[in-house]
This record gives sequence, structure tokens and C-alpha cells, in this order.
Amino acid sequence: MGKSFRIGKIFGIPVMVDFSWFLGFILFAVLLSTSFLPGAYPDWDAFHHWTIGVTIVLLLFGSVLVHELSHSIVSRKKGIPVKSITLFIFGGVAQIDKEAAQPKTELLISIAGPVSSLLLAGIFYGIAYLCNGWNDYLFALTGYLSFVNLILAAFNMIPGFPLDGGRVLRAVIWMTTGNYSRATRIATTAGSAISIAMIAAGVLIFFLWGYFSGIWLIFIGFLLNSAARANYQQTALRENLKGYTAQDVIIRDAPHLARYVNLMDLVEGAFVRSPHNLYLVTDGDEVAGILTLWQIRKVPQRQWSLTTVANIMTPVEQMQTVRPTDEASSVLEKFARSQDEALAVSIDGKVAGIITRQGLFDFARRLQILKG
Repeated sequence: MGKSFRIGKIFGIPVMVDFSWFLGFILFAVLLSTSFLPGAYPDWDAFHHWTIGVTIVLLLFGSVLVHELSHSIVSRKKGIPVKSITLFIFGGVAQIDKEAAQPKTELLISIAGPVSSLLLAGIFYGIAYLCNGWNDYLFALTGYLSFVNLILAAFNMIPGFPLDGGRVLRAVIWMTTGNYSRATRIATTAGSAISIAMIAAGVLIFFLWGYFSGIWLIFIGFLLNSAARANYQQTALRENLKGYTAQDVIIRDAPHLARYVNLMDLVEGAFVRSPHNLYLVTDGDEVAGILTLWQIRKVPQRQWSLTTVANIMTPVEQMQTVRPTDEASSVLEKFARSQDEALAVSIDGKVAGIITRQGLFDFARRLQILKG
């Protein structure tokens, strides 16, 4: 997904729309209004083809929103915060802040979306049944939405991670074996195998039979494969960090820098020769903030002589904080929920050190290598 913007809140959950959603909206509206509906209802005029086509697409994405809201509501009832819901070209995703701690919780959260889609399919089918022979426009609208919601439920229940069915599979294996890592590995392997099968089927459909739907299968296959690998890597990192705390991953060799230092002097001096990309900015004996290589890059070179470290640093007041005793896995989750490159480790309101995103990942990967 790319950039997105917020369109509002539902039940206190921010709803975002990715810019790819507009591409999906246009493609689906055009296909329905110029191909599917004219073929199924040739007696309609263009106005009705487009009106019903656009309405179907809007309600289709509304159905996806209901699907993701169902996940989110159950998640919040189980004490797991939900950051937002984002609609994009292939559907939607609820950004849940952390993984479920118990298999039963994951099972309930995972199954909520497909159940809501099945309920919507039933509601739309009931309306279509009542409208059959009475109102063709409403019959076409609700009949198509019933079919699509049924497909949405069936597709999401495919037993491959990170689809809902893959999460259900993981929950069941986790519940049976008591081994979260093994359950994740099996569900992820299933997800990768299914995504590869989708890609292969898409290639055959498009190149052998010339159907454009093959391209969609290829895209969805690549998307699922990428998501499965990313989720497994995140799970592996979390498992590797078990038993460690924030104290274990504090950056202990970050160089210190006075806040009044000029950028020109810094770049021409220590920064170029230093292997570090992050400095702790100090004010006397206390840490006042951090400065990174990327912050310096944002300042035009002609302004370096007029800019001090204090002008562009990230003050500690604006940084997220963790305690030294916090689990390292919870620190990983904080990074996953934000764009921050560093967190402050705080003791009694004072900064005792810094944890960087890259430093945490490197620590977890070293553990993974050592554990084999």
C-alpha cells in the first residue's frame, strides 16, 4: 500500500483510504458498467448501467469495511487496540496493534470477518429474492453484492497466512500443539504455497486463455506471498526477543553531541568519519534529543552554516518512551505501530538511553543466527 488519508472514524477507529483505492474504484466501476451489466441487462440504457455499477462498487467497499470492522470490534473487546482500518485496491486491512496472546482470542478475531461477510451475503440475497421480477435494478444490485460477499468470505477463509483462514489455521494448530512458532511456520508455509499456486494459475489464465482476470490473480498472489513472508519475519523477530528487555538492547556506544554545534562543522568534522548514523544530543549532563543522518540530509547544504543541531534534532519530549524492564518484544511492537527510528528509555522521567529500530532488528537477527 502507498499513501493514505483519513475519511473519518467508526466506533472510534480511524478509517483510511489508500490512493490505490481510487484505481480499484475506477477499474471495477468501468468493468461493471461497460461489460458485466450491459451483457446481463442489454435493455438498460447507459445511465442505469453506470448508476448501478458505481453503486455496486461503493457498497462492495462498504462490505469490505464491515468485514474489517468486525475484526476490529472483536479485537478491541479482547483488549487488543486497533490503530486504523485502511481500504485499498484489493480490499481492506485492520491494523491491529499486537498479536493475540491466546489461540482462542486469535480464532475469534479471525473468524469475525468472514462471518460478517456471510451475514451480508445472506441479507443481500434475501433482498434480491424479494425483488426478483419486481425491480430489476435492485435485484441486480443486491444479487451481485450477495455473490461478492460470499466470494469475499470464501476467499478469506483459504487456509493460508495472512488470510483469515490462515490465521484460523494458526490458531487451531497453536491450540492443539501449544507451540506458537510452529503454528506460525505451518500457516505461513501454507500461505506461501497458495500464493505461488495463485501466481501460476494467473499466468496460465492470462497467457494461455487470454483472460484479464489472470493478471488480478498474479497481483493478489504476489501480495499474499509478500505479506506472508513479512508476517513470518515479524513473528520470528518477536520469538527471538523473548526473555530480553529494553535494557538489553539500549544503544551504548552512540556518540554525544552538544546542541549548539553548527551543522557545517559537524559534517566536515566528526560526522563524516564516524560509523554512526545517530547522535545523542546533550544539554549539560542530560540527553536533550537525537540527531540522525537523515535529519541532516533534509537541510539544504547552503543552510548548514546557519543551522545548529538544536534546530533539527528530535527533542526527547517528542519521542516515545519505554522502561528498561519492558519486554524487548513490546518495544518491537511499538516500532511496528509507528514510523519512529528511535525510542527513549526512561527512568524516573530522565532519559537513560536510546533504542533504535535498526539496532533492535540487528540484535534479534544475531540471536536468530546464534540459535540456528
